[in-house]
Amino acid sequence: MVPAATLVALFFAGSPLPGAAAQPTVVATVTGTPTGPTILVPELVNVRLCPDVTCELVGVLIAGQTAPALGRTPAGLWIQIAYPGVPGNVAWVYAPFVVLQPIQAGGLPIVEPPPTPTPRVTATIDPTLAAQFNLNPVTPTRLPTYTPAPPVVVPTFPPSTATAAAGFPPILLILGLTVVGVFGLVISVLRGR
Repeated sequence: MVPAATLVALFFAGSPLPGAAAQPTVVATVTGTPTGPTILVPELVNVRLCPDVTCELVGVLIAGQTAPALGRTPAGLWIQIAYPGVPGNVAWVYAPFVVLQPIQAGGLPIVEPPPTPTPRVTATIDPTLAAQFNLNPVTPTRLPTYTPAPPVVVPTFPPSTATAAAGFPPILLILGLTVVGVFGLVISVLRGR
């Protein structure tokens, strides 16, 4: 017979009783495929922590890989997937780069995306550098005001009431010189023969 103190020690130690047959340990494992919509990656696609190209890149999915799809952004440009190993075990992929399977009539539920993270480096101006370029604000100067020009006065002349004085018309002078020129041309042609 086994003393009671030994039985209590064996009970708390988890060892089988002497002479007792060992019981097999059964561990349940999941071997099925996930149900619900999944994404299929036709080519290499980046996996990001939030739905923005400025967010941290946490991994990639290669061609032929699948992942469970959990939701989409309100615009439908990003799909939230189950991605173990990142905070919250969810990440985002750009929707035009993946294929949603099976295509559902209602589509994926809309998931409100997390806020974009604050950049690690904040751009600041070095005061020494700013002093070199004199970045002090310049006080604006007033532009000149527009002063309209005085109205244009068009001179007008009264009609002439005097009768034209009898003078020599210039057309007669032109005709006379033309006749003298033709006469000189005729004489030079006749002399040249």
